[in-house]
Amino acid sequence: MCQHQPACPGANSADREAARLTAHHPEQGWSLLCNGVLLFEDTGELLPDGQIVAPHRPTKAVAA
Repeated sequence: MCQHQPACPGANSADREAARLTAHHPEQGWSLLCNGVLLFEDTGELLPDGQIVAPHRPTKAVAA
């Protein structure tokens, strides 16, 4: 899918969220990444193969 050089991480990579945005719709709560991943504002994801990644927001504040 990705035509960038260097190529964006694939949809099955651990760093898939680092791919470039191709569409961003904050009013609807989602973004489409270059690797085909739908990223939702609650940090949930829908992978191109239909697999769902549950939201993974931190549940506790990190002490500075």
